[in-house]
Amino acid sequence: MLSKSAQSVQDALSSKGIEARVIELPASTRTAEEAARAIGCQVGQIIKSLIFRTKHTHKAILILASGVNRVNEKTIAIQIGEEITKADADFTREITGFAIGGIPPMGHKQKIETYIDKDLLQFKELWAAAGTPNAVFSLNTDIIENITGGKVISVK
Repeated sequence: MLSKSAQSVQDALSSKGIEARVIELPASTRTAEEAARAIGCQVGQIIKSLIFRTKHTHKAILILASGVNRVNEKTIAIQIGEEITKADADFTREITGFAIGGIPPMGHKQKIETYIDKDLLQFKELWAAAGTPNAVFSLNTDIIENITGGKVISVK
């Protein structure tokens, strides 16, 4: 039996016809390193779902970054045409419906402008948070753009 948040991610995946299965692990998957250790994959295969907020229009931006990469906010600002800042916990929960540490790449309360780290595309299989700090699911890289509506960019 999945927790409420993890079940909502499972339902979102199922509604998109994705046969991924959400699993809840005994170990924390809050950070990319913890997730890779718990799953037994490379850190680069972990999708970090990071919410940013544009400085002037206060619009939410979701960056799906490879677990090994740090997002360069200046690079993103150039690509989207506005400066960004890391969103706080309240804004993140309001927009996504999830707490930081468990944000999935899709299935949010609101539609969010999404950008996908091009470095994720080097892997066949990716792992993402599924609503809680210890829930995850795997997906094939070839469907990430379709299920998130995201645009592939360089985040470094």
